[in-house]
Amino acid sequence: MYLPLGMPALTDCGRRQPSFTVAHYRPKLPLTDLRSKSCVNGSPLSPSWKINSTSFRRKNLLMFRRCLIMIALGSSLLIAPRQARSDESDFFTNSVKMKLTMVPAGTFVMGSSRREAERDDQEVRHEVNITRPFYLGIYEIQQSEYVEVMTGFKDFKSDRSSFKGPGQPVENVEWKLARIFCERLSARPEEKLAGRKYRLPSEAEWEYACRGGSSTAFHFGDNLSSTQANFNGNYPAGDASTAKYLRKTCKVGSYKPNAFGLYDMHGNVAEWCADWYDPGYYEDSPDEDPLGPPFGVVATRFDNFNQNFFVVVRGGSWVDDGRGCRSAYRFRAMPNTQYRLIGFRVACDVESKSK
Repeated sequence: MYLPLGMPALTDCGRRQPSFTVAHYRPKLPLTDLRSKSCVNGSPLSPSWKINSTSFRRKNLLMFRRCLIMIALGSSLLIAPRQARSDESDFFTNSVKMKLTMVPAGTFVMGSSRREAERDDQEVRHEVNITRPFYLGIYEIQQSEYVEVMTGFKDFKSDRSSFKGPGQPVENVEWKLARIFCERLSARPEEKLAGRKYRLPSEAEWEYACRGGSSTAFHFGDNLSSTQANFNGNYPAGDASTAKYLRKTCKVGSYKPNAFGLYDMHGNVAEWCADWYDPGYYEDSPDEDPLGPPFGVVATRFDNFNQNFFVVVRGGSWVDDGRGCRSAYRFRAMPNTQYRLIGFRVACDVESKSK
């Protein structure tokens, strides 16, 4: 991501590699959340996720299995989801008129091929099994939805989005407030009655949903022009030609959706995920439903920020080049970051939705 001088909080993990210190940060103050702990006063609380260990023997078997997949499938290493696209019955509209669609369970290859243009070393390709279907908002959270849910919360003063307008995605939202939004939405009477509990998607869920069954750099292929997504069209991806650069967000749903019916998974605003960020996490991450490392890393070169731990941000934004909008590309940002590049969308667990 490109940032003005003096804005170190959001970091482009691919272009610049600061030195890292793994920080074992485990404060005791809990804050209710579905998948992890949240933040208090801008400081992240370490999640209580259980690390899934895999035996040495199992790792070898998995490596052998992946080699067989590589031989059998050649350049296309994606194992298709068990369901190519959700049926109409798998959509629902909630109490604030947000539309969510079911993302089916399935197995896919997370990360990028060594042949993918401008990939990063941290995008280690590995097989991931999403064992349960889940719902995901078809759009990024809009400003009107954010205001409706957050009004009445003591720390919410107003929508701080830079690009105001009907249908515009909310931005300038820190990670803590995105998670509190999920908690408040879950607590609304209509949602409680339906048994719906909202959360941020995990990084693995996000990439799985973004790909929509694809194995290419983007869900529609290896080329990206700003006629296909809202990003810096002066720097397209692949063989695409340069095109218009809007220099701002656009109304959600302005471009074609992917195979799961999800809009703006590439560009517009980058999206918070639930996971702490660790550049080496893919090396030993669980094969089933990974939830990220139990703690984040901190960039020691930012001395005045040395108590902030990075969180995963995905999808690229209106200011990024095509490379930064790839399905596999990993961003990171400090959890107290409020910047006009970052918004979010919500997930909802399937089993919690009333029939």
